[in-house]
Amino acid sequence: MLNTSIQYLPRTAVRTVQAFSRIGINTYADLLHYYPFRYDDFSTVSPIGRAQAGETVTLKGRIESIQTSYTRRRMTIQKAKLQDETGSIELIWYNQPYLTTLLKQHALVSVSGAIEAYGKTVSMKPQEYEIIDSLHAETKHTGRIVPIYPAVWGLSTKTIREKIAYLIQLLKQDEFGNIEYLPDDLCRTFYLPDLKQSLVEIHFPQKMKDVDEARVRLAFDELFIRILSSAIIKKQWQAETTTAPIVLDKTARQKIDDFKKTFPFQLTTAQNKAVLEILSDMQQKTPMNRFLQGDVGSGKTVVAAIAAYAAHLSGRQTLIMAPTEILATQHFQTISTLCALPHLKIALQTGSKKNIKSSADAERYAIIVGTQALISSKFPFKDVGLVVIDEQHRFGVKQRALVQEKGMNPHLLTMTATPIPRTVSLTLYSELDLSVIDEMPKGRKRIKTYVIAVQKRMDGYKWIEKQIKTKKIQAYIICPLIETSEKESMKSIKAAKDEYEHLKNEIFPSLSVALLHGKMKSKEKEKVMNDFKKKAYDILISTSVVEVGVDVPNATIMVIEGAERFGMAQLHQLRGRVGRGTKESHCFLFTSSPHAQYSKRLRFFAKEHSGLALSEFDLKIRGPGDVFGTKQHGYTDLKIADLTNTRQVLTARKAVDLFQKSHSLNDSPKLKSMIDAYQLHLVAKN
Repeated sequence: MLNTSIQYLPRTAVRTVQAFSRIGINTYADLLHYYPFRYDDFSTVSPIGRAQAGETVTLKGRIESIQTSYTRRRMTIQKAKLQDETGSIELIWYNQPYLTTLLKQHALVSVSGAIEAYGKTVSMKPQEYEIIDSLHAETKHTGRIVPIYPAVWGLSTKTIREKIAYLIQLLKQDEFGNIEYLPDDLCRTFYLPDLKQSLVEIHFPQKMKDVDEARVRLAFDELFIRILSSAIIKKQWQAETTTAPIVLDKTARQKIDDFKKTFPFQLTTAQNKAVLEILSDMQQKTPMNRFLQGDVGSGKTVVAAIAAYAAHLSGRQTLIMAPTEILATQHFQTISTLCALPHLKIALQTGSKKNIKSSADAERYAIIVGTQALISSKFPFKDVGLVVIDEQHRFGVKQRALVQEKGMNPHLLTMTATPIPRTVSLTLYSELDLSVIDEMPKGRKRIKTYVIAVQKRMDGYKWIEKQIKTKKIQAYIICPLIETSEKESMKSIKAAKDEYEHLKNEIFPSLSVALLHGKMKSKEKEKVMNDFKKKAYDILISTSVVEVGVDVPNATIMVIEGAERFGMAQLHQLRGRVGRGTKESHCFLFTSSPHAQYSKRLRFFAKEHSGLALSEFDLKIRGPGDVFGTKQHGYTDLKIADLTNTRQVLTARKAVDLFQKSHSLNDSPKLKSMIDAYQLHLVAKN
């Protein structure tokens, strides 16, 4: 019954059902798990005659009169007289003329809000009100701790509260039966509060302590479902057999060692460790499912190239997929340089560049680099031994399914430069084996980072111009928008097109300046980037399209306009575009308002260069939604769990371990349906 569609809620209009659907609420269960984000305490119920100025109380009484008056500016004021046996009080609303129809004379009403004094009289501007049948009737919106829900277009928090109150009543009456899905021994071992009671208390608590206890159980459930789902995926993956085994005998291992010696640099200790872990996995019959995490510029592509070469030695192809054409092209260029061997053919397959035009072409290449459209390509890649996916933040779920649909079960290596806090990886990515490159290549210098005060902007421009002219280096200037926004709140943000004209003509007239943004055609973007690499331009003004995949060693200055508008992960990626060589590099954070230059977040970013430290900091101060920079990367479906709470995460992991040792998912149909629904949700989000 919890799976009942919300269209069957009593007195619910079609437009309300549609509004719920827009925020992902389609069933009774979805609605019960739409939690309040705060509470108003209106639990103090006072006789009208005893209400004191400054108190926040609930008053109950009868409407003696109500009328609307008009101000000179045509604003309406609704005034009502509320009376009980102890006295009367004036209620005041603004611009709500419908209240004179709704709150008719003699109606019994409950109102909540602060009591205000005007001379010797007191009044209230109600925050909440509701019509009641009797002075002793149970209330939903007043006279209690009232839940406040995130309101969305077409849905007021009051409407949401009314619909949830109906479901809570059914829950209390056991209309849904036993909703507990966890075994009794697990609940006892981890002292878990009752699920039904937790749902009641998260929505309509008797006291605020009830909310804390409810959150413990509901947060546990969120983490438990996600961690158990990951564990099941990992177990299924380990039970599979790869169709593309990689055999690395003594001769092959020697060739790999010789291959590494062709690089113009030595691998770091962390890179060598990652290579050993990956090659070990690739020799197993079980397909590898490894996640390679490394900071910007730490050399992940080199590790992927070695893995691809190992696959080639066993007669297997490698597909390397990136989210954008710019990044795919960058990988192609890097790997072509690293793998400059006569017998090792490398193809680039993107929207604008297609080396493969037939099935016969597909068979000739050892490494095929492209966007993720590769796995839905019309050409059959029959001998794929390794698939590398770069910068894909909901790893593997849908990609593996697409690859397997083609009859392949290759090894999978996923890479990201986004540092992931330990609690996050324990919760959301525990099905993956983890390799970390936690050191930078030798010779790399720390990028000096500064938050620039508004009044120092012109001095900054003069310094940049001098550096470009004397040291023959190049600079990036990053803007948050392409065109100036009409929205008042966004007008202060530098737009790339406007900034391009301003800097080119007024600030740097003696320098060559180029413009790059995401709305340009692929060929245009490619030409600008290639010209910039060839030093045809001194300054590249761009949107964050250069966030990943751009490698210009001669560019040593990064200016980020409106820096406070970027997430920490984006700032870290952008800063990583400079410092690619051995030259000293600088990153300047320009803010769009004077007070933003004192931002705690920007100050921390300026002094900290460890991606993991930045990620942990962002997780603590901003919450999980911004660790990957955007809301659609899989974090915000955690409605109540706190990923910074290591104890909470580890408790859920212990519970998953105990469940797997003592129970079978097939014996827990309710839990199984929840896991199935969650995994379906994951695939749908990819």
